[in-house]
Amino acid sequence: MLTPSRLVLARTRRGLTAVELARKSGTSPASIGDYEHGRRQPRPATTARLTQALGVPPGFLEADDVPEVEVAFSRPAAKRHRDAATAAARLAIGFDGWLTRAFTFPEPDVPTWEHPDPETAAEVVRARWGIPHRPAPNMIHLLEAHGVRVFSLPPDCAAAGPFSCRHAGTPYVFLDPTASPDQARFDAARELGRLTGNADAQTFATAFLLPRAGVLAAVPRGALTQQVVAHSTTWHVAPPTLAHRLRDLGLLTRAQHSTVCAQLARRTTGMARRETSQLLTKVFRALRAQGTTPHGVARELLLDVEELNGLVFGLVLTALPGRGGTDRPARPNLTLVRR
Repeated sequence: MLTPSRLVLARTRRGLTAVELARKSGTSPASIGDYEHGRRQPRPATTARLTQALGVPPGFLEADDVPEVEVAFSRPAAKRHRDAATAAARLAIGFDGWLTRAFTFPEPDVPTWEHPDPETAAEVVRARWGIPHRPAPNMIHLLEAHGVRVFSLPPDCAAAGPFSCRHAGTPYVFLDPTASPDQARFDAARELGRLTGNADAQTFATAFLLPRAGVLAAVPRGALTQQVVAHSTTWHVAPPTLAHRLRDLGLLTRAQHSTVCAQLARRTTGMARRETSQLLTKVFRALRAQGTTPHGVARELLLDVEELNGLVFGLVLTALPGRGGTDRPARPNLTLVRR
């Protein structure tokens, strides 16, 4: 028996209108509307054609409902892109529910309050998480260690941009897979700001990654371009981001800032590798050790492997036997307990 919300989920995930799905599946738009609103059930042969047209595994359209989520996007995007990204997030949250039944994860520790000053809000979170003035470590590891689930959007959802939401008390962050390593790290910090409820998440992210006291103590006044580049490596931010922060903190004059930015524009700098998930890496290792393959997980969740891989930073491939065995330990450490 077809689950109406599943049909809507699959259609929006594929970025299709009801008219386009009707054309692909050989039925009428009115019938699609009836199926999606539960006014009538399709024949088995029609369900099979819908399944094929949507490219979902058999049984997907007849499984249980997937949780609804409310998402506020920060980047302008076409409705079909936003709907596809929201559908991907719902699938990721369904996957996370499956993981939560199998493993014990850190409890969420993201304060929520509407503090008017993003600088102060960032300082409060830093102090609470034990990193008052020093460079923040890997942002994804940091979020995961404090109970935030971080997923990558599939590539076809990149136009929607990064976003975050809460579901059943758990905070989630979804990152743009096409962002540069520097930008993805900044996006993670900005979504943290949004999760805290701060209205100026952009300034929160800058203050979180480049705390006032730490930067004032570490970077000299009037830094030259090569010094900005060197310090940006220490703080794990793009050199222009640090240059803007130095200007705002009064460590660069307006003229010095313009000179540094002009010189940075002629250079290729920034983080070489993108940050990825520590938690999901450990999950796939633990599952593999117990004989559960990513393909088996995908089958149980009624997802295709490509969809699952897109949500987990491509870790499905590194979880396959003989791959991904050289990752070095990263901090903060995150303990994973199999139930």
